Amino acid sequence: MLARRNRVRRGPLAVAAAICTALVTHGGTSVAPIAAVASQASRAASADGLEVLEVRPNVFMIAGAGANITVQVGKDGVVVVDAGSAAGAEAVVAAIRKITPQPIRYVIDTGPDADHVGGNVALSQAGNQFYPGTRAAGNRPDALRSVASILAAEGVLRHMTVAAESAPARPLVGLPTESFHYAKKFLYLNDEAIEVLHQPAAHTDSDAFVFFRRSDVVVAGDVLDTRRFPVIDIERGGSIDGEIAALSRLSEIAVASVPIVSREAGTVVIPGHGRLYDQFDVIEYRDMITIIRDRVRELVNAGRSLEQVKAARPALGYEGRYGNAGGDWTTDEFVEAVYRSLMKEKS
Repeated sequence: MLARRNRVRRGPLAVAAAICTALVTHGGTSVAPIAAVASQASRAASADGLEVLEVRPNVFMIAGAGANITVQVGKDGVVVVDAGSAAGAEAVVAAIRKITPQPIRYVIDTGPDADHVGGNVALSQAGNQFYPGTRAAGNRPDALRSVASILAAEGVLRHMTVAAESAPARPLVGLPTESFHYAKKFLYLNDEAIEVLHQPAAHTDSDAFVFFRRSDVVVAGDVLDTRRFPVIDIERGGSIDGEIAALSRLSEIAVASVPIVSREAGTVVIPGHGRLYDQFDVIEYRDMITIIRDRVRELVNAGRSLEQVKAARPALGYEGRYGNAGGDWTTDEFVEAVYRSLMKEKS
């Protein structure tokens, strides 16, 4: 057990070093594995602040443009998971073109937040759906195929529409062109099955995991934020129990590096923000949230008010690693979201 725990601590630190220090520029040639990239601390960040990390031979992560962006490449084109913020979209398109000259075919949104969907328009316009073997684009009436498809759970379309309508100055653009309301959406591109798995009532009511089955990479979106306690957006259908259920599902999809626990292997989990995770990390994160949920539930069942629950500090023991006293998601806001979610469950 001790050996395994030590491996869990060492592994993520090595990957974190890769994310923080490795900017990988690609021009169609193969790139060193993750372990080698992690050792190349001398690589400088690009002028636009983006970092590109090779996760698998055909899967890359781009950091620095809002949410983490995942890029899968191959003979059929490019699949992008999360588009980042609008401000960084052009730089992201440029970074993708350094990885491959292939056009973007799909942009998959894991949730409705602006730092995930803001770049939808630019990335979609940088691609098309004229796959190999189809007629050349030319002057054709199917305008939707002249751009990459934007795919998301149905709730993303609803939340983006509501956000645009509540801010008249914000144009109603970048909406999903394909949406689904069922548990699983399938794609098969670049010789790989891709599963888009709806996670109801987690961070919001419209989160999705994207599982690249052959590459053994899962993109978790904001269900997993390795920098802090997860954001539970009650107004948009999020819940603490749904968050824990989604993390449990994620831990079941991911496979740990066993029995050889000393090497960097197993399923790679790409969070919405922060460093790469493995299955052990996901379980640790889920268990931490479960403990805090159970502490809050005990206080709620004892009739404590919200202010009394906050004063009891149910996140004690985890505040140093995941907590924030200020910023856009504080420890108090997380505890309040847990409290409100449990009270909603009781009503």
